[in-house]
Amino acid sequence: MINSERYHRQMILPGMGIEGQQKLSNAKVLVIGAGGLGCPVLQYLAAAGTGKLGIVDDDLVSLSNLHRQVLYSVADIGKSKATSAASKLEALNPDIEIIPYPFRLTNQNALDTISGYDIVVDGSDNFGTRYMVNDACVILGKPLVYGAISKFEGQMTVFNMPGKDGQSGVNYRDLFPVPPGEMEVPNCEDAGVLGVLPGIIGASMANEVLKIIIGFGVVSTGKLLTFNALTNSTYEFILGDHSDDYIVPGNVDAFMQANYDWNCALPGAGEIAGKDFFKMLQNPGVMVIDVRNRGELPIVSRFKHVNIPLDELADRATEFTHAETLIFFCKSGQRSRQAAGLINEKFRDGKLIYSLRGGLNGLDQQL
Repeated sequence: MINSERYHRQMILPGMGIEGQQKLSNAKVLVIGAGGLGCPVLQYLAAAGTGKLGIVDDDLVSLSNLHRQVLYSVADIGKSKATSAASKLEALNPDIEIIPYPFRLTNQNALDTISGYDIVVDGSDNFGTRYMVNDACVILGKPLVYGAISKFEGQMTVFNMPGKDGQSGVNYRDLFPVPPGEMEVPNCEDAGVLGVLPGIIGASMANEVLKIIIGFGVVSTGKLLTFNALTNSTYEFILGDHSDDYIVPGNVDAFMQANYDWNCALPGAGEIAGKDFFKMLQNPGVMVIDVRNRGELPIVSRFKHVNIPLDELADRATEFTHAETLIFFCKSGQRSRQAAGLINEKFRDGKLIYSLRGGLNGLDQQL
């Protein structure tokens, strides 16, 4: 039963009515990432009455999230983003179904997770996940609403949207056939982001989802929309046809065997899992370096380490000369991979250089 009082202001819009609201009630949308982009997407889709919302995120809420991830509060610090977001959205609209998936999306679980939804929204913050989600949506024939942000700029489009001829539209690999190197594009933790920017881009992504579901307006497929918060400049880039410079895994077996960590490869360095990490700490020649910014949570006291933020590493490389093995860590493993690659370029004398796989977030899961 549609609650006409709750949705009255949108139901009286031209092209909406009870029919459009019913389409929303029947819709199933999966949002990947409950961070800066995911928060506004989830809030607006829940408020609009989207019948089923899935939330995929294995991260925990931290104090540094709160300036832009406005779905959370100080009371949520240390809690799962997926389950915290679900709780907040249930309070906002108890008439819809909300399913949290507090795990990391991989090619081993992506197809099963995505297959139960009509539309996928990608609010992730790393290239491996973006390529993997794109490929899964191509295989399953799902429209993919994509957004990305950094510093003062954001971008948004809709991939894999079927045209009137039934053919799928361009996908993420048409825009980015070759993934950039990890050192080429910094993430928000390293480059920073204006707090209102993900709200602007995320709201635009939610708008695309509503247009797809209800069937009105012009869906932003085949074009990339960009926004600059400093100048309020917006640009629209027309995307070309499918590119022949890439290969999407052509079937489920190929997808399951694909490696989506290829863009994080470290020349001359590697990753180390939790069990091996603690074993290696027994070696007196090992030096462990926390490359997070000073004051970032959680505080680490379970093993000896030094804190040298990523942007200071190049200037302080001489501090590593006495160590035989260097192990870098951060919250998620992304900045530590950058650090390992950077320091490996400095030392070519046989040092062993590692990044802690999955960072602090994944440490206990690997034991």
